[in-house]
Amino acid sequence: MTFNLPALNNRLFVTALMVLLLMIGAPLKSADENQRIKVFLLAGQSNMQGQGVVQMDHPKYYNGGKGNLLWAMQNSKSKSMMRHLRDAEGKWVVRDDVKIQFKSKDKVRKGKLTVGYTGYGGTSHIGPELQFGHVVGDHYEAPVLLIKTAWGGKSLQVDFRPPSSSGDTGPFYTQMIKEIHEALATLEGKPYELAGFVWMQGWNDMVSKPAISEYADNLVNLAADLRVEFESPNLPLVIGELGNGGPAKEGSEMQRFRNAQKQGAQRIAHAKFVPTHPFARSAEMSPNTGHGHHWFGNAESYFLIGDALGKAIIALNQSENLP
Repeated sequence: MTFNLPALNNRLFVTALMVLLLMIGAPLKSADENQRIKVFLLAGQSNMQGQGVVQMDHPKYYNGGKGNLLWAMQNSKSKSMMRHLRDAEGKWVVRDDVKIQFKSKDKVRKGKLTVGYTGYGGTSHIGPELQFGHVVGDHYEAPVLLIKTAWGGKSLQVDFRPPSSSGDTGPFYTQMIKEIHEALATLEGKPYELAGFVWMQGWNDMVSKPAISEYADNLVNLAADLRVEFESPNLPLVIGELGNGGPAKEGSEMQRFRNAQKQGAQRIAHAKFVPTHPFARSAEMSPNTGHGHHWFGNAESYFLIGDALGKAIIALNQSENLP
């Protein structure tokens, strides 16, 4: 038996070179992807602002602390899901890999994700952004930026009215777009990817029959206009249900409104409607017993909403329907 050593050596060299290139190439591609900041846009009205009480426990004004975040971490059904929110010393965890920017009362608040990025300042409240940020931060190796734009008492029919709907464009649609662009500009040329838009809004439309009637159309137009504005035709959209109060009564305005939310979401490509009414907790077991429009200030509710919205946006990004 004879061997052609030069030919054999050439084949071995080529094979080894291909393996080496693959080994070198894969990490480079992964590193490039990891440098692109995953940007998520969170928008809506007061329930996106965040009304979940963190630790206030006045016996008269906060129901002795029932339903606040500290209480929930010890007593709620979801306590095992919340362990990551505090460190071994009992301090609120601050994430280096998830940043957030939120403009409230003309003051821009930005920094590492932790409790307190709501309209109140300080660390007194949370919104869906807290657990949403933990969910996407745990999932993606890339750094994450949350840009939150939210104002209390605003409707999609008037305040957030998108340009594609007839009539005047809503001033808070315009303000939302302005603040998002301002936040993106702070990245100073760093590569990023718009990874999703999350919409948590509806109370002011729910209390108006005309607004309910056109809500689905306005939602479709909102999605279309956002995708044009940010040159992102496949931007994933998640619409959180107005789940206040739990299951809606048959024939109620709440039921009609939730149906409109769901129907609008179903008409939008690459969008998902997320039910949230199972996360409602009773007034008696919540800090703000008279604030049903704000989930009674129950921190577990806001935690679970953020968890569901985060998982939904990940699922959309993993969808095989993406080109």
